[in-house]
Amino acid sequence: RKRAPLPRNMIENSMFEEEPDVVDLAKESPSYPIDSDDVVYEPRSSRLLVRGLGENDLDEEEEDYESSARLLGMSFMNRSSSQRSAAASSYTRQQPSNSCSVPSAKKMVVGILVLVIIAFVAMFIYFVPRCTFSKDGCQKTNSSIEQLYPKASNGELFPWTGLRLPASVHPVHYEISLQPNLTAMTFQGSVAISMVVLQETNKIVLHSYDMKIINSTFQDEKVNILEYKPWQQIAIKVSKELKKGEIYVLKIHYSANLSNSYDGLYNSSYIDTNGKRRVLAATQFEPLAARKAFPCFDEPAFKASFVIKITREAEYISLSNMPKVKTTPLGDGLFEDEFEKSVNMSTYLVAFVVANLSSVSKNVSNTLVSVYAVPDKKDQTHYALETVAKLLEFYNRFFEITYPLSKLDLVGIPDFLAGAMENWGLITFRETTLLIGDHSSPIDKQLVTSVIAHELAHQDNEFLSVRFKALAKDALNSSHPLSTKVYTPEEVAEMFDSVSYEKGASILLMLKATLSKVAFRKGVIEYLKRYRGLNTQSEDLWMSLSQVRSLAVRKSEMMNTWTVQKGFPLVTVNRTGIQVNLMQEHFVLNADNATDHSNLWHIPLTYVSDICNNSSSCKQVFLFKDKTATIEVSEKVKWLKFNYRSDGFYIVDYGEQGWRALIIALKENVNVLPHEDRAALINNIFALSRSDRVSFRQVLNLLVYLKNETETAPLTEALTQLNHIFMLLDKRSDLLLVSRMTTYIFTVFGDLMDSQSWEEESSVSKQALRSALLETACHLGRPNCTNQANRLFVQWRTSNKTEHIPGDLLKTVLSVAAQTEKGWQVLLDTYKHSIYDSEKRKTLQALASTQDVRKIVWILKAALDGSEIQTPELPLVISTVCRHSAGYLHAWDFVKENWDKLTQKFSIGSFPLQSIIMSTTSQFSTKTHLDEVERFFGSLKERGSKMRSVQEAIETIKLNIQWMDRNLVTLWKWL
Repeated sequence: RKRAPLPRNMIENSMFEEEPDVVDLAKESPSYPIDSDDVVYEPRSSRLLVRGLGENDLDEEEEDYESSARLLGMSFMNRSSSQRSAAASSYTRQQPSNSCSVPSAKKMVVGILVLVIIAFVAMFIYFVPRCTFSKDGCQKTNSSIEQLYPKASNGELFPWTGLRLPASVHPVHYEISLQPNLTAMTFQGSVAISMVVLQETNKIVLHSYDMKIINSTFQDEKVNILEYKPWQQIAIKVSKELKKGEIYVLKIHYSANLSNSYDGLYNSSYIDTNGKRRVLAATQFEPLAARKAFPCFDEPAFKASFVIKITREAEYISLSNMPKVKTTPLGDGLFEDEFEKSVNMSTYLVAFVVANLSSVSKNVSNTLVSVYAVPDKKDQTHYALETVAKLLEFYNRFFEITYPLSKLDLVGIPDFLAGAMENWGLITFRETTLLIGDHSSPIDKQLVTSVIAHELAHQDNEFLSVRFKALAKDALNSSHPLSTKVYTPEEVAEMFDSVSYEKGASILLMLKATLSKVAFRKGVIEYLKRYRGLNTQSEDLWMSLSQVRSLAVRKSEMMNTWTVQKGFPLVTVNRTGIQVNLMQEHFVLNADNATDHSNLWHIPLTYVSDICNNSSSCKQVFLFKDKTATIEVSEKVKWLKFNYRSDGFYIVDYGEQGWRALIIALKENVNVLPHEDRAALINNIFALSRSDRVSFRQVLNLLVYLKNETETAPLTEALTQLNHIFMLLDKRSDLLLVSRMTTYIFTVFGDLMDSQSWEEESSVSKQALRSALLETACHLGRPNCTNQANRLFVQWRTSNKTEHIPGDLLKTVLSVAAQTEKGWQVLLDTYKHSIYDSEKRKTLQALASTQDVRKIVWILKAALDGSEIQTPELPLVISTVCRHSAGYLHAWDFVKENWDKLTQKFSIGSFPLQSIIMSTTSQFSTKTHLDEVERFFGSLKERGSKMRSVQEAIETIKLNIQWMDRNLVTLWKWL
């Protein structure tokens, strides 16, 4: 983990297991008593305070001092008496082997007395006030309290020692006034925070980041603000203790620059249809960026109400979480908008926008719903408005809770990094996920619908592929539990990944399948009503669900096995006659041969057989919570399929006999299992092959049945897995094996590829399959595909782009065209002038698919500087460039050369940076590339070396190397 830099007078003390001695030591200083804040809320990994030892490794002299401290048995080192004795004995001079002399009792007493005196003197020197023992000798200090508290930016002692804020005070209400200057890209602000004291204290600590504090008052008296920048904290100290239960008010006036890293209060821009650059200001506070816009208690538990006032120029409007109360003219062309007092909410849900926007509105269930976009794109807002109207009514009915606000705004932001952000009453979106134009396909509309619905509208085939991706990430040693303690801002940011989102959703779906839809819904409604407006833990949900159905979740132990330990189980099936022996273990791909056999899950194990298999009524359920178990089946059963419809978050190995029986069954009748189960079998067998539990020859045996497959889910899963292998081979420049792999893919999928229609298709599922098949076919150069794509492109270009290309085929058609100089230039012009975001993004992907190195270099630089390509699209550009052999090494070099610029645009730990790291490294499969990646990220130190995504990248390369070492011979033999 990356930790914030510590002051010189502090060291990380992870080798020490206890804290009480630290507290006792501090309490011995009569001049500086320690608040209960300092004890109760200090993280487990709190620092022990050895003056003179810094945050880096100990040098030889410093090691000597620590060894001396152990020898002297200093209590603060938390060593037991036996340990001290052992340490002391290691320093005892050995007598010669031929010597039998024994010291006299008098000498022993004198010797012990000398040692006691030495120990007393050393301890006195160490702890004496106004003197600190270091390798440079006795250093004069103001007080021993310097050993505990860090230095503020002005040189004074900062009165808090933890990354998490003390809980002695709690905000109740904020009054915030902001005035963005969209010309100078700065803003001024003031905040008045009313807070209640929960424990008597003489300090207030809150968050602030990169602000210039102009003045501040506490209870209308001027106070001095202390700042400790490494932890993004500010504080005030008061002379008299604040009384428990009393309300106090802190006011701060400040100024700052608008952020240029797409979080906090940041500036956004776009080019309108007249070619003029327009600017606006918007917010993105999740997870820890409200502190960049106003000083605040920026942790989710510190909920409060907010009144927000925004000063703007006449050409702009302002929006915030709540409806606008009034607008006041201020003169000089300025206006102040004031918004209603908000509901209680966490700081990361506060939002405001200052921009020139147009909107469409509709009243839905006593809520005014509006969709905002820049004026040029107003006609693209209608689909989103109709969608959100239907979904709002659905949510009101489904959850039996009426939306609590009188307005709901959805705003498309031109330069927005996330997909969307669910701020109270003001949901912000990337334009691609909100706006739908005339050229948008049903797949584009499905994306907008699913984003607006926030993953509740669709739990079908689309979610199967999402779950498979989560399984792949969670199978790595570098994964993490759903419930993970985090401390630094970087660690918090890294929690926003596919494990937290997709695995979390998968676990809930598994629980729903176990309880039944009706019981699950009742439990969720109970949970939402009971804890409305409060902070919760996962156990609260399990408890609510247990109120409506006792099965499996009566105790939280079941779900805790899925949330507090990382990874997921592998269930191994071994059948002998009527007995089926089951074993569970942690499935991990083991790049470093790490094993953990202690983890067990409470698995709601489901299965069907050849006797009854195609109906949910056939499903058998067994709660598998021990290491092993045995079930019995009829002798007539030929095969068993576990994890029915892939509802569970686990994979299954059927053993050689079991796999053979399933493969035979699928070859005889492809519909013997639901398509979800067929897709899961493909996913599972590739995962087992990657972990060397199943031979790749067995994988190829299963894929033989695909010649009769017609359903989207299994076909796209097989394509995804084979494309992954193809790209690994392609990046190794093994041209003959690449050619063989291409031939194999065409052998399996070629007829299906050639049979696809290039006309409009209404079925979303068929569009998804067609898109995947033809994208692969054209990428691999199948003539039938490239010829059809060129034909459609010429028609589109010669008709002045009025001849319509089906939306699901647009990226494939444009990518083929981008391989010629003329086609690429046409697409660049199209990208610059298009106002339809789905078309614009697909055009950008086509531009990035070029094999021309000069164009690759240009597009990477253009996306980084944001001049002609918006910087939030850089992760997409890099990902696309890395798919092709001509570009992936250039992309890797680009990341290395521009790392500092990248981390200025995308904060360390953020999802875009995670994406960039994995895109540029995940296809390496040689020791040379592994060494290079380790060397580069190792050199970054505090600039990103400790990110979990870096560990994931290194682990993935090692796995690629291992897979290639095991399977290259098989590939040569069988392809």
